[in-house]
Amino acid sequence: MKEIYSAVKVTDTVYWVGAIDWTIRDFHGYATSGGTTYNAYLVMADKVTLVDTVKAPFKDQLLSRISSVIDPSRIDYIISNHSEMDHSGCLPQIIEMITPEKVFASPMGIKALEDHFHAGLDIIEVKDGDEIDLGNRTVTFLETRMLHWPDSMVSYLAEERLLFSQDAFGMHLASSERFDDEIEDWRLEHEAAKYYANILLPFSHLISKVLGRIGELGLEIDIIAPDHGPIWREKPGRILELYRKWAEQEPTRKAVIVYDTMWGSTEKMALAIADGVVSGGASVKVLKLRAAHRSDIATELLGAGALIVGSPTMNNNIFPTMADTLVYIKGLKPKGMIGAAFGSYGWSGESVKQLEESLRGMKIELAAESVRVKYVPDEESLAACRALGEAVAEKLG
Repeated sequence: MKEIYSAVKVTDTVYWVGAIDWTIRDFHGYATSGGTTYNAYLVMADKVTLVDTVKAPFKDQLLSRISSVIDPSRIDYIISNHSEMDHSGCLPQIIEMITPEKVFASPMGIKALEDHFHAGLDIIEVKDGDEIDLGNRTVTFLETRMLHWPDSMVSYLAEERLLFSQDAFGMHLASSERFDDEIEDWRLEHEAAKYYANILLPFSHLISKVLGRIGELGLEIDIIAPDHGPIWREKPGRILELYRKWAEQEPTRKAVIVYDTMWGSTEKMALAIADGVVSGGASVKVLKLRAAHRSDIATELLGAGALIVGSPTMNNNIFPTMADTLVYIKGLKPKGMIGAAFGSYGWSGESVKQLEESLRGMKIELAAESVRVKYVPDEESLAACRALGEAVAEKLG
C-alpha cells in the first residue's frame, strides 16, 4: 500500500491509524455538521496488534496509515471492540489481506460480525476480565454491553495506562488535530455533550456502573482513545467527570421550549411562555423546528429541568416536525424533567392533548395547565402563556 496518509504517534508503542470523514452530515438521524473520524489504533508490541478498523469506504486510508509504520502483513492480532459498521466495515477484507494469527471479539461481537458479514470469520472469544499477552504488553478486556451495542467492550493496555474505549468518550468531529489539548475546551465539551445526548443517554444507568467498575478495578488511565473524535491525553479525567455528571441526569433550572408554527400563532405563544420562564427566575432555550435539528434539541435537553412543547393542529394531529422530534426524544429516555404543552388550532384542536400524551409517555410530569388558542392569541391568551412559563419556573424551584 502506497503511503499517502501518515499514522499519528500516540505513545512510543501506539499509533492512530484511523480515517477522517470530512463530509458526513447525518449519522443515523444525528446531524454531524462537523464530520467525524473512524479511529483505529496500531499497537507496536511484540505481537503487533490492530485495534478496530474503519468504515468500508475508508479502508485504503487505514492501510496507508498502517503502511507508514509497518507492512500491514506483519500485524499479528486484530481486536474488534465494537461491531458497528463504521468500525468493522472493512474487517473481513483486512483479515483476508493480512491473514493475522488471531482476531478477538466479545461473545456478542462474534455473533454480530457473523450477522453482518455471513463470512464465517475465525474469531476468538474474549470475555469480561480476560487478558491477552502481546509479549511486552498486556491487553485486558472489559465488556460494556449496551454502551451502546450488546457487543461493546473496551480494551485496556496496562503498560501504557491507555484505554481503547470504542464508542464511549468520543464525539463526531472531523479535524486535523488528534488530541484534546489541540482543540478548544468549549468545542470538546459541546461535541462530547451532543454525542452523549444523542447516542448514550438511554444507557446512563449502565454508564454509571461502568465508571464505578473502572474505579473498583483501580485502572490508572493516562490516555483514553475512543473510536470517534480526538484522543484524551491531557485531561482524560475531564471526560470521565462529564460522563458521571451526564449519567446522573440531575435537572437544572433550565427550560427548553420546542415548537413549530404554521401562521405564527404558536410562535407568539412560545415567546410569551419563554418570557414567563425568565420572569420566574429560570433560564430558557427556545427552539423552533425546521430551524433546529432534532439532535441539537436533544443536546439542549441534556441537564435541562423542563421540556415545554408546542404545536398547531394539522389534519387532526400535531405538526409533522413535532411528531418526528418527540419520537426521537422518547427513544433517548430522558429522566427527571417536568413539562408542559401549548398550541393553536383552527377548528378541531387535537394537538395539545396529543402533546400531553407524548409527555406522559416519556414519564414527564405536567407542571402547568396547557394553553390552547383558537387561531390567533389575544392579550388574555398571551398572559396565560406567560403564566404557564412562570409556573414551570416555580416548579423548577
